[in-house]
Amino acid sequence: MPLGTGEFEEAWPRIVRALASFTGSLDDAEEYAAEAVARAAAHERAGGAPIESYAAWCTSVARRAWLDDARRRTTLRRLAPELARPEADHAAMDADDLSLHGREGLDDRLALLFVACDEAISPASRMVLALRVVCGLTIPEIAGHLGVQDTAAAARLTRAKRALAEARGTFHVPDATERGRRLPVVIACVSGMFTVAHRTVLDPADALADTGRQSLSIADALVAAYPDDTEVRGLRAVIRLGLARRPGRVDETGTGLALDEVDRSRWDGALLRAGLADATVAAAGDGRFAIEAAIAGVHSSAPSFERTDWTRIVQLYGALEHRWPSPSVRVARLVATAQGVLAVDPGGSVAEVETELAAIEAGSPAYASRDASLALADLEWRTGRREHAAQRYRDLAEVMPAEPLRRFCLRRAVTPR
Repeated sequence: MPLGTGEFEEAWPRIVRALASFTGSLDDAEEYAAEAVARAAAHERAGGAPIESYAAWCTSVARRAWLDDARRRTTLRRLAPELARPEADHAAMDADDLSLHGREGLDDRLALLFVACDEAISPASRMVLALRVVCGLTIPEIAGHLGVQDTAAAARLTRAKRALAEARGTFHVPDATERGRRLPVVIACVSGMFTVAHRTVLDPADALADTGRQSLSIADALVAAYPDDTEVRGLRAVIRLGLARRPGRVDETGTGLALDEVDRSRWDGALLRAGLADATVAAAGDGRFAIEAAIAGVHSSAPSFERTDWTRIVQLYGALEHRWPSPSVRVARLVATAQGVLAVDPGGSVAEVETELAAIEAGSPAYASRDASLALADLEWRTGRREHAAQRYRDLAEVMPAEPLRRFCLRRAVTPR
């Protein structure tokens, strides 16, 4: 039967990890894994024999392809002692062959993330390598998330792979001590994966396109490995609560909705409760993700938009901004501040907030500038300046990467009432 999206998501990291251990190169592993998956699809289209294990089949095909290329490059003599094993060994692969470090119970995707987050690579390059190779984001998605040009992100990826190869020589999964040191960057990478999904994939077409659910799966694996870490639990809380609220983010036409338009009855109650349970555990810590979990928890537990505790949210964003200063956090704090003012007095002044948002709009990376523009448009809309808001929404519709948000901007850009 054809390779399903769920099977692909499970098989891909196992294939890459096995090939990286075999070839000693994460770069080669990714390249040959992609070729093997393409061959598997072609094999099925041609009516070939059923493939019982995609991971084993693709790994075997990829290893043979790598060996053939190595022979052509006349390096077989140097590699022969390492690679001279019976052909049957390459085809008959069990779970231990595919996950050479599986004895530690480490998820294959986590193993690759810990490899990608090597201290020998600069922090910025680690993030690009992890988001591209393990999380599967495109270069434009990574560049947008980091607020850099596509060419800069691509250059970082190249440098990261080169630095990793030069520093370590061959692929190896770090031991428990090394993984502990790399954990904060790994958490940030999974968060980045979910952030991109939350911004751009509001209504995924299928499981393969659902980067948000994939990030939750990796977060689950992190919690299994570090159940008592408050940052890990905070990360999963943020992802669970974000996914729980996702069904209410678009209407029946696929158009995005403003926060005060959301039908909260559509939220996923089971996932919401699970996320709040994680947020409760995370509350024992005071790190970035523990605070983000608390913010998500306040939003998720509010019975309505009008009854949201904006004062508490502003306080939490202030703490988050102190812990992790970034333009997006500042925008969120300013939005919450304005919401608090207007909740008490719909005619209240938000001029000071708008001044700060305008400064962010003019001098921040593209993602933060768009956030500030959306916030300004919403404030103009809510305070009766509909003509000004409509023009701003028309401009935003031209640059919105997510189709539901583009439709939302176009809806508000029509003749305002």
